[in-house]
Amino acid sequence: MTDRAGTPAEPDPPAAEDGAPDAQEEPRRRRRHWLRWTALGCSVVVLAAAGVGWWFYRKLDDNITTDTTAAAELQRYEKERPPAGTTSARNILLIGSDTRAGEGNRKYGRDQGTQRSDTTILLHLAAGRASATAVSLPRDLMVTIPSCRKADGTRTREQFAQFNWAFEFGGTACTIRTVEKLTAIRIDHHMVIDFRGFKKMVDAVDGVEVCLKEPVDDRDAKLKLPAGRQTLHGEQALGFVRARKSIGNGSDTERMDRQQQFLGALVNKVQSDGVLLNPTKLYPVLDAATKAITTDPGLDSLRDLYDLARAMRSIPTDKVQFLTVPRRSYRYDANRDELVQPAANDLFRQLREDKPVLVTPESEKKGGDGKPDDTETTGPSATPTFTGRNAAEGVCE
Repeated sequence: MTDRAGTPAEPDPPAAEDGAPDAQEEPRRRRRHWLRWTALGCSVVVLAAAGVGWWFYRKLDDNITTDTTAAAELQRYEKERPPAGTTSARNILLIGSDTRAGEGNRKYGRDQGTQRSDTTILLHLAAGRASATAVSLPRDLMVTIPSCRKADGTRTREQFAQFNWAFEFGGTACTIRTVEKLTAIRIDHHMVIDFRGFKKMVDAVDGVEVCLKEPVDDRDAKLKLPAGRQTLHGEQALGFVRARKSIGNGSDTERMDRQQQFLGALVNKVQSDGVLLNPTKLYPVLDAATKAITTDPGLDSLRDLYDLARAMRSIPTDKVQFLTVPRRSYRYDANRDELVQPAANDLFRQLREDKPVLVTPESEKKGGDGKPDDTETTGPSATPTFTGRNAAEGVCE
């Protein structure tokens, strides 16, 4: 065989036997083809997951309402506020608003254009997150409320009045300044939640279990329940923590104790039910929580709230403590409260200095006469003990 110029050419390769080289090349081509499609598919899945994750993050982040008004007002009074702590301990003021404004809240009464703090809790997170102490402040506690700026720009005068008036006078900033004046504790962050937000958070964890010794029928709290063990969801849960005329002796002190029991059971359920580790359970809780709260600029992002939730998750439930500030009926009006001293100041000092606080159920206090001591100590350096409970105890304990 020659080429066109007559030069001998290389012989043609012999014809392959049927299926020999082609049988080896075809699987390679198929393998390369499969790998390319697999890589492409994985890339699409990763990108889609990242996109969905980012969408969820932005949605939750955008749910949060930032209270810049309170931050600006507090800045005006920075010089008179307690100094910031030198450790990683944090004090967060939790405010339950009784506002009737907004979707789902009008059923609880007419919106008069004002609101008061239905519930106020000072939450102290110890440095290193070794413990968390939640102190209820009675709404009828008689305190000195400083001069505060009202929504219309006018100012109130400093006055001695019941605590929940501070929220009506000047909103969150006035409440924070009142608490700081009362306790000498610097409030680092705050959260405000209304009726609708509370209900949604309870529904997000599929309800909280309670036990009732007697049936309840309270028209004002919109609550009608049989006696016994049962799980309360949104509307019923709200009625349970707000009722005061139909459960127990009708006092606000007993109502606060019931709120503490319920919050303890809620914390216990979230931690024990794997909510924080299960994305399918965690998302509804985060969605409800972020929609429910109004917070300061230092705690208004999903990252900030996640860090807070992660810190709370690391605290054992028996170290999450609830108590009411030592109080008694006000000497001039039995329908109001006043602090019991020096017990109240002992408590404030322990929190201010980030020192331990112990709580003991009322039934275990000395005396057994139903009138527990406000605080117990056995020496100058002993840890004060107050009547209270921890999150390891359920409502049915």
